[in-house]
Amino acid sequence: MQGNGFEHICTMNKRKSNVQSLPKPSKICRTEDTTHVQDEDDFDEDGGLHQEHSFSTSSAGDIGVIESITLKNFMSHHLLGPFQFGPNVNFIVGNNGSGKSAILTALIVGLGGKATTTNRGASLKSFVKYGESSAEVTVKLRNRGSDAYKGDTYGDCISIEQRITSDGCRTCKIKNKPGHIVSTKKEELTAILDHFNIQVDNPVSILNQEMSKQFLHSKSEADKYKFFMKATLLEQMKRDYIHIKQTKAVTRDQVERQEECLKDLRQLFLQKKEKYESLSALENMKQTLEDLKKKMAWCLVREKEWQVQQLKEEIDKEQNNRAFEEKLLLCQSKVTLAEKKLRDNQQKLERVKEEEERLAEESRKIKEEVKLKSKAQKSQEVVYFRAENKLKQLEKEQCLFQERIHKISNSNGGRNRESEHAQRIKKISALRNQLEKLGTESIELNQEIKEKQQALFKGREEYDKLSMEEKNIQVSLETKLKRKNQLTASRSNRLRRFGDRMPELLESIDKAYAQGRFIKKPVGPIGACISLKDPSLAVAVESCLRSFMKTFCCDNYKDERVLQELMSPHFPRGCRPQIMVCPFTDCVYNVQSRGVHHPEFPSVLDILIINNPVITNCLIDMRSIECILIIRENAVARRLMQGGRPPRNCREVFTAEGDQVFTNRTYTPEREVIVKYLGGDPEAEIRLVQSEVENHQAQLSRFQLHLSSVKQDIQSMEEKLRSVFIACKRNQESINRVKASITELENIEESQTEDISSLEEEAQENEQKIELERKNVKEAQSELEKHNKVLMEIDRKHQDMKNKREQLTDETEQLKEEQVKAAAECSKLEQSLKILEKKLKAHQDNIQAMRAELGLKIEEKEDFEAKAREICPIPQRPDRSAESIDTEIIRLRQKISSQESSHGNQEQVIREYAEAHGNYKNKSGQVRDLKRFIDRLDNIMTDRQARYKTLRRSLSVRCKLYFNNFLIKLHCCGSMMFDHNNETLSISVKPPGQEKDNINDMRSLSGGERSFSTVCFILSLWEITESPFRCLDEFDVYMDMHNRRISLDLLLELSERQHLRQFIFITPQSTSSLPKSPHIKIHQLQDPERESEEALQSTQ
Repeated sequence: MQGNGFEHICTMNKRKSNVQSLPKPSKICRTEDTTHVQDEDDFDEDGGLHQEHSFSTSSAGDIGVIESITLKNFMSHHLLGPFQFGPNVNFIVGNNGSGKSAILTALIVGLGGKATTTNRGASLKSFVKYGESSAEVTVKLRNRGSDAYKGDTYGDCISIEQRITSDGCRTCKIKNKPGHIVSTKKEELTAILDHFNIQVDNPVSILNQEMSKQFLHSKSEADKYKFFMKATLLEQMKRDYIHIKQTKAVTRDQVERQEECLKDLRQLFLQKKEKYESLSALENMKQTLEDLKKKMAWCLVREKEWQVQQLKEEIDKEQNNRAFEEKLLLCQSKVTLAEKKLRDNQQKLERVKEEEERLAEESRKIKEEVKLKSKAQKSQEVVYFRAENKLKQLEKEQCLFQERIHKISNSNGGRNRESEHAQRIKKISALRNQLEKLGTESIELNQEIKEKQQALFKGREEYDKLSMEEKNIQVSLETKLKRKNQLTASRSNRLRRFGDRMPELLESIDKAYAQGRFIKKPVGPIGACISLKDPSLAVAVESCLRSFMKTFCCDNYKDERVLQELMSPHFPRGCRPQIMVCPFTDCVYNVQSRGVHHPEFPSVLDILIINNPVITNCLIDMRSIECILIIRENAVARRLMQGGRPPRNCREVFTAEGDQVFTNRTYTPEREVIVKYLGGDPEAEIRLVQSEVENHQAQLSRFQLHLSSVKQDIQSMEEKLRSVFIACKRNQESINRVKASITELENIEESQTEDISSLEEEAQENEQKIELERKNVKEAQSELEKHNKVLMEIDRKHQDMKNKREQLTDETEQLKEEQVKAAAECSKLEQSLKILEKKLKAHQDNIQAMRAELGLKIEEKEDFEAKAREICPIPQRPDRSAESIDTEIIRLRQKISSQESSHGNQEQVIREYAEAHGNYKNKSGQVRDLKRFIDRLDNIMTDRQARYKTLRRSLSVRCKLYFNNFLIKLHCCGSMMFDHNNETLSISVKPPGQEKDNINDMRSLSGGERSFSTVCFILSLWEITESPFRCLDEFDVYMDMHNRRISLDLLLELSERQHLRQFIFITPQSTSSLPKSPHIKIHQLQDPERESEEALQSTQ
């Protein structure tokens, strides 16, 4: 009963009630009439005027706005529309009969309103045009933004089509933006209106002429109060609360009826109890039967114990056979030693590699130092040779000075001058001929030097090119050897493809996770978590995911820091696997709309087999694998991406050879891409890599021979060039000597007249220069020797470093060979270990099967023993067989059954007693729970009533304040007085100039002033209520131009203040005085044509 009452209360239909207000006006005109609201003395007016929007700014104006309306065979119109309404202010202008009010009526009907709500007909069939079988109304509502109703289903627009037949039946079709029918149920339309906060029957949302006239001319204050309550949805809340009270009363009546039923259940329970307690027969016979059952139970237990003992003896015999375990332990010890040897060798290899890297770095530094020192030595050698040449030149000049002084001193006047002059001319001519021959020889030597230098330059270029190629082959060979070692190690563990220490890292992760250091266990490496549907595409996939194959995924940054700590002992800094941080989810992203789909070629996501959704989501986030196609042929890939329009959502393409193709460029790998991580058969890969290693070794040997030959050629060319340089130098020295001799002979005659004293002075000065230059030569020679010593020392260090590196290389090769042998030995021992483990497992499985059978036997024995103990807790030693005891039990049961037939079944009596007791207990609990529920509902309703009164006071005060503020625009004074106890609302208005009159009835106003007052009241209600659109029918029909101008200004001012709301104003008067604004849209209806009854729409 409690559940039914509560469900009935909770499933009541409630429409949304949203309240909106604007900030309090800065000034309010005070009149002589005091405005009163009953029971409102304690209300805080300032607190009641805070603005409360039910729609957020981002969503207002995006949902619920009327985009268009179309009428067909509706009322007296064959076709009206479609009317495309603006998002803010819309004026529908036309003469009587043009269809203005028909549009408003069609809007109510189109949104599911009743015929009585329109005040234009008693039933829906009255809206069907005379002579037609049906009428249709189509209303389109805007559905945009974050608060859209089922945006994925309906899109940006919801179309509601109502079809009314001539017999009054109505069918509804709700369509999405493309025009597909989504629903035809009334519940869906109600849900849409509730979501958009549209109240079709609320006069504040849609106020037609009849409702306005009834309110304007109504003399009943109760009717005005009902209008206010209906407009603010307070009436709906009141009805809901009354319904809850009625439901509570019904529930209380049901509780009283249940209490009466509880008395009958108690009486039945007492009767069954009395009958249960009256049973006392057949006890002796039953006791004898129970004793026999006890003996029978323990007899069966004894048989089971004998079976268990037999099976235990067989198990002990099998367990004593330790041959398999001893062989396994011996093999395990060998495997442990082999693995230890392999690890030690790996550690030695790592240390040697580190030493090689250190020596390589030192060798590089020494080479740079040699380069610098050689440059300094050569510079110093140039300085030394220059000083030495200068010294020789000075010494030659000194000899010439001495010869000239000697000749002048020994000359004998002018004898034989003519003969000496002739001899000098003859000697000068011979020297000139010799100089010409030496010049020709110098030109030939220079040309030969140039040719040999060009040949040497080409030889060195070839040597450098071959050296670079040899280095590339050496690097490639080392890479292949490393790959071969990884593949050899991956025979026993595939994870070693991702790094030699990857298995140890995963063990550390498992251990840390078991210790609780991770919030969620990291996943990786990614390459170990994926496989291919087509292994032939491994090159393409690895080219696409090359940088992510060793990546790990973490759920949070705390786990990432812990994983970094675990990686540090296994991977040096700079070589650690990448870590991606992304929240873990249990489902894969939905990429159906943003992924690439091609009928011929798959995406990377399509060809991958990934069991973990975390890996899939990580690759989608980081690499966008749903947007990358795999195409085998390069030409097809280029034609697809660059020949025309590429497939939708396709970013790039990878080919089977590893090419990466974009729409405007293509990247081809420099070397052949080798499958490192996604290969299927490691043995085949090892054979392939071994053949590549052999090819590289043969190629390296050929290059080394060629390099040696080129180096010898270069040395030969350098030797020849050196000899040519020496010959050229000697030739130049000869030329200088000949030139000096010619100069000396030409200057002999002049020198004879020179003063010997001046020559002696010049010779003395030259001697001083020679001494100074000898000193410079000695200093330069000393400095050159120092540079030579330093250079020799550096050369010696470099040679020592080179010898050490060669020694380490030999040691590395030896360690690699030992590592391969150790890995092969480990693999062999592991195979033997697996065989022994299988044999031991078979032996243990046999023992385990026997133990399982023993367990079942023991369970059966324990089950029998437990049942025996239930029958008889004290063990019995039966002296008869089970068959004889069973025969005696059957005989006693037959005898007891014959006697119970006369007394009734004891078990049935006990069962009926238990059933009566349970029914009574359950029913009493239900009644108690319902009473508690009713008490709690009383407390809730008390609180709800208080909140309802507070909201009612707030809305009435705000409505009164806004009404006074709007009347000020008309220079009128007025007041409202709410009497919530009697449910009345009195409105008093004083026209301009009659503020001091006692008459304050609205009937004293003119028709225009009453219409203006009605507009003010409607605007006040608009300020305190909320709806996506507001419709007002012929608001200015009784107004003069002055009041109409003020009313229009008020309406436009409100529309500007609420520019995200839609306003539809219907007027028969001209709109020429309206300001030009993009927010205002005017719909001018044509005058009715009685023959065709069609209205045409034109939009300004």
